[in-house]
Amino acid sequence: MRHNLTKSFSDFGLPVHIVSALTKAGFNTPTPIQERALKPQLEGRDIMGIAQTGSGKTAAFALPILAGIDGLTGRPAPMTTRALILAPTRELAVQIEEVLHTLAANMKLTTVLVLGGTSRNAQVQKIARGVDVTIATPGRLKDLIDDKKLNLSQTRWLVLDEADRMLDMGFIGAVKQIAALIGSRRKTAMFSATMSDEIAKLANGLLNEPVRVEAAAPATTAAVIVQRAIYAGTKQKRDELNKLLADPALSKVIIFSRTKHGADRVTKNLNLDGHEAAAIHGNKSQNARQAALKAFASGNVRLLVATDIAARGIDVPNISHVINYELPDDPESYVHRIGRTGRNGATGTAITLVGGEERAKLREIERLIRRTLPLENAPKPGEAVETAAPAPRRGQQRPAGDRNAQPRRSSAPHHKPNDPRGGDAAKTGRPVQAKKPGNRPAAAAGKPGKPRWSGKQKSAAKAARSAGPVRFGG
Repeated sequence: MRHNLTKSFSDFGLPVHIVSALTKAGFNTPTPIQERALKPQLEGRDIMGIAQTGSGKTAAFALPILAGIDGLTGRPAPMTTRALILAPTRELAVQIEEVLHTLAANMKLTTVLVLGGTSRNAQVQKIARGVDVTIATPGRLKDLIDDKKLNLSQTRWLVLDEADRMLDMGFIGAVKQIAALIGSRRKTAMFSATMSDEIAKLANGLLNEPVRVEAAAPATTAAVIVQRAIYAGTKQKRDELNKLLADPALSKVIIFSRTKHGADRVTKNLNLDGHEAAAIHGNKSQNARQAALKAFASGNVRLLVATDIAARGIDVPNISHVINYELPDDPESYVHRIGRTGRNGATGTAITLVGGEERAKLREIERLIRRTLPLENAPKPGEAVETAAPAPRRGQQRPAGDRNAQPRRSSAPHHKPNDPRGGDAAKTGRPVQAKKPGNRPAAAAGKPGKPRWSGKQKSAAKAARSAGPVRFGG
C-alpha cells in the first residue's frame, strides 16, 4: 500500500512550540519513518519500527515523548524518570540527547545520560532530583537500578533504539529486566535496522499489539549510496587506501576496521603516511571518543577510523565516503557501516577493500542486501589468489618465518653438557634420588626397549638409597 507523506509536522497535532522548534532546526517535511511512526504513537499505540540508519528515526520516537511530557503538570518525582530511552552505545546515546534538546528548544526539558566510562556520581545526583528523560546504555542503567538509585515505577515511555545491536551485544537480558520494572502501562517503541527472528520474538514479549512501520525493506541500503568493491590483498590494502585518499573528493571519511587493535594499526599507518586520522573504539575513554568525534565533525581531522560498535550512532553531517578496510564478520554490520554516509537525502559513496580470504564474506553481504557488488581489480582466472593460511593443528610446528611461531617442545630429557646429574636435575638444579628399579619398564621380548637392570645395578641403586641424597660440588 502506498502512503502519501504528510506535508507538515503541524498536521500531526503536535504542540505549536514543538513545531516551531522543528522549523527553526530545519525539520520541515517528515521523513517516511516519521510519517508512518508518529501518528500511532501519538494515539497511544506501541510500535515496531524498521528503518535503515540515517532515516530520521530519533525524531520519530522523540516527538511523541516530548508531546506527552508537554501535557503533564508538575515536576518528576525524585529518583524517577518519565521516559527511558535505551541505546547500545555511548555515541548513539549522546546523539539522541542532542536531538531531544534541539526538538525541545522551547521546553524546560530535563535529561540525563547514564553511560559507562563517565562520572557515576554526577548521574546519580541528576537522577536524585527527578528527570523527564533518561538516555542510557543497559549495563550502567542496570547498575543504578540495582543500587536503588533509580525508580522506574513512574516511567511512562520506553524506547529501544537499535534493538538488533543490543541483541548482538548481549544486552537483551538486562533490557527485559528493565522493562519488567516499568510495568505494563508503559508505551513502548522498538526500532531496528534489521528484522530477524530474534528481534521479532523480543518484540512479541515487550510490545502490546504493536503497529509495525517500515521506511524500507529490512537490511536494505540507501539508494543514494554508491557502493564499490575493490580487490586488495592484506599486504596491498595500505597502498590501495593511500591511492583512494589521494582524491580530494574523499573530504570526510570513516574507515572501518574489524577489531580495536586493527583500528589503532590503521590509524598509526595513516598518520605515518601523511594523513590526519583519529581512532574511535571500545578501548578508548569516553572523553577520548568524544574528542575524536568533535575533531572529525569540525573538519580538523579528515579521517575517522572506527570499529562497528563504536561507530553505531555516529551522526556527523556531510560524510562523503565510508571505506571498509576490513569486512565485518556479521553481514548486517555492513548495512550499518555504509549508512554513516548518504544521510538525510544526501549522496555518499561506500568503498570496500576485499582480500582473497574475504570474498566469502562479500557474497554473504550481497545476499543480504540483494544486489551484486562487482569486484574491481579482481584476479583473472589462473592468477594467484590470496587465501587465509590454515591454523596449524595442535602439535604441529608453524611454517618457518612465522613471527608467531613458538619453538616446538620436545619430550626428550634436557641435559647440560658434562652435567653428571642429567635429566631433571639438569633442568632444576636440585639433587635427585635414584629411582626405584620397579619404575623401569621391562623390555618386551623381541621388541626394542630398555633392558632390565642387572643384579649389580640393583645393588648399587639400593646402596644409593641407603646413603641418602646424592650431592655434587662439595
